[in-house]
Order: sequence, then structure tokens, then C-alpha cells
Amino acid sequence: MSGPESISLAVEVPKVAQEWGNSLPILHEVRHALERLATTGVPGIIDLGAIPFGPGDEARLLARLGRGEVEAVIHALGETRIWESAVPAVWLIDHYNAEGERIALHIEIDRIPSLLLTQPEDLAEATARLDGILDGEGGAGASA
Repeated sequence: MSGPESISLAVEVPKVAQEWGNSLPILHEVRHALERLATTGVPGIIDLGAIPFGPGDEARLLARLGRGEVEAVIHALGETRIWESAVPAVWLIDHYNAEGERIALHIEIDRIPSLLLTQPEDLAEATARLDGILDGEGGAGASA
């Protein structure tokens, strides 16, 4: 036999890649998003629900990212937990519905998670609400 079928071929998968599973490519994507944020100011988001995870991949990824000092919980149509990873500007956003079932898990790469920014329509309501508070307490024009 002298054709290509006579050539023996062995495929070796690096042991490191096996240990990391899908967490390694996601960490590379996070790194590129961080670089883009630093150079252009453009934030990034990774929908972990859209990525096929093998057993233990999500836990490995979250363990590698670690946990930072900032956390927040939003109560609106279910709970959303937000925490900064040990890598600054890398946030985990974990959404649950009213029944407590996870509906989404995202990594957001930004200076602050977009969910924590006041929405423009809320700013107008904020002014009206504060006016009501001030009117109820005598307002800014009341004499002391």
C-alpha cells in the first residue's frame, strides 16, 4: 500500500484544552471584548445560554473569573443578580423569572452593567417624583 491511506494519523488534543472545556474560548472572547472596551469604549456582552456547555463548563468558567467586590440585586419581574468578577469590567448578569427559574446568564464587559444605568424615561419620572416630595415637605420655595 503506497497511497495516502497508508499514512498513519494521530490527533492529539492538548490536555489543557480538555480541562478547560468551553470556558477557555469564552475567556478568550472576554479578553478581546476587554481590549475593544479599552481601545474604543464599545462594551460587549456574551450570552452564555447560546453557548453549548459541557458538564462542569459553566462552573469552571465562573471559578476562573472569580468574584469581585461589587454585587447588586434587581427585583423586577423576577430577580436579577449582578456581580463583578475578579477581573475588573467583567460582570456576570444572572436573570431569574418570578418562579425562580434561571432565564438567562450573560457576561457583560463594560465599566458598569447597562441594567444599573438609569433609563432615560426614568429620569423624567424622577424629576416629577422629587417635585412631589419637595411639595409635600414644603418644597424648595418654602420659607424656613
